[in-house]
Amino acid sequence: MIVRTVLTALLCIPACYYALRYNMHMFQQNGYKNKEHRKWLMAHARMQWVLVYGALLGILRIFLPALWIDILLWLTLLLIWVVYRAMCRMSTKKKFVVTPRVRRMFVTCGICAAAVLVLTGFFAGVERLSGVCMVLTCLAFLWTILANVINHPLEAAVNRHFINDAKRKLRSVPGLQVIGVTGSYGKTSVKFYLKELLSVRYKVLATPESYNTPMGVVRTIRESLQSGTQLFICEMGARNVGDIKEICDIVHPDHGVITAVGPQHLETFHTMENIAATKFELADALPKGGKLFLNDDSEPIRERAGRYESPILYSVQAGEGYRATDLKVSALGTDFTVTAPSGETETFHMRLVGEHNVINVLGAIAVAHSFCIPLEELKIPVRRLQSVEHRMQLREQGPVTVIDDAYNSNPVGSKAAVETLKLFDGLRILITPGMVELGEKEEEYNRLFGTYAADCCDYIFLVGKNRAVPIREGALSAGFPEGKCRTFDHFEDAFNAACALRDEGHKYILIENDLPDNYAG
Repeated sequence: MIVRTVLTALLCIPACYYALRYNMHMFQQNGYKNKEHRKWLMAHARMQWVLVYGALLGILRIFLPALWIDILLWLTLLLIWVVYRAMCRMSTKKKFVVTPRVRRMFVTCGICAAAVLVLTGFFAGVERLSGVCMVLTCLAFLWTILANVINHPLEAAVNRHFINDAKRKLRSVPGLQVIGVTGSYGKTSVKFYLKELLSVRYKVLATPESYNTPMGVVRTIRESLQSGTQLFICEMGARNVGDIKEICDIVHPDHGVITAVGPQHLETFHTMENIAATKFELADALPKGGKLFLNDDSEPIRERAGRYESPILYSVQAGEGYRATDLKVSALGTDFTVTAPSGETETFHMRLVGEHNVINVLGAIAVAHSFCIPLEELKIPVRRLQSVEHRMQLREQGPVTVIDDAYNSNPVGSKAAVETLKLFDGLRILITPGMVELGEKEEEYNRLFGTYAADCCDYIFLVGKNRAVPIREGALSAGFPEGKCRTFDHFEDAFNAACALRDEGHKYILIENDLPDNYAG
């Protein structure tokens, strides 16, 4: 019996490690949030059937310590080891990062498991340990949530320490001005463009990549803010009401930019009113005299603009404030004319393609000009602007041009992306898994996306099954040829098929959205 128990324990160690590591990775992608991770577990229960089967087998072993059950346990543990080791080694879009928080969670899981085993051995005897070891291993998908609950007071204390340190560092920089940037979409692009334009005259720090959560902002401040920094551009993301206010309470923005309000993260916000109210938490946090820049082309923003004193508007349509007119868009770039509220006018050229990029660059121009940089002085920086990574980023790959718009997707951005694809003279191919986090309207928006794509693409390659159906329905309803709308299980298969198309002409492949690893087809 002891030998069998030891063998089971030895097999449990690697099986438990890989199962826990995989589930910890998914927990990390779900933002360390128990509620979101529980929803993910329920939606992807089939993926972890082997753990459910193993847990039931472990319970049986607790009450029936027979040799044949032990043999089944060993075979199942070997299967778990092999399966989850492979899942951990698969190429992932967002790598698992072993942060201090993750290490603390691993330690908590280890202590809890050891405590259960010791108590079992003391009160129930050694013969029960094999079954308990199996159950503990197979409950790896729940250990992350349990460890997060246990560690909550510690994590809260750690976060408070880091937040207070970041606040202290912000106060220590004389004359520092903070510019908050938020919006349903466009905020990351505006942040990067704004940093490039303001750097003409100022020493600027901006949150890197998509560091737009409270702790991402805190990390940027603690690691990168220097005594000579004059402007700090802080991107502010949100998935729930109150998220923007939480960041504002940390950085206390002096000025703010709201790029757009649209149906993004409807799954957590539930209503457009909640989305708009959350984005305008930035406007509510500004001090008297702070400058508020608003995209006047966004109808929900336009409806709320009148509630604030003297907002600075920008628009590519007729309106007040900064205006972009005379747009000339081609596959080589975009030309447009900017007129400031003062009447100052200047013509700009940028290598960025697509009319939708103009509004983001115009927002950055409006802020930079309000910081006393003449429009003429901004012409060269605008010409030098590069596409933000995975946001309509052009990459040449031999006979193929990839238009990488893989970072998330939304109803407005996806429509603009396929309309931009239409500008290119060649074979135009769309690869997409569809849009997510749109709540009850997800199917409706994906079907509408299919109708837009039908008018702009020569081929539509869909990835996965869930969201492919409404996109395909929308495309076919708009008259798109059925033989040119294909569905693939994996992105790699779709991309290889696109590259292998024998039609004449240069290929332009638009990658519209690339679902993170915690989403399945």
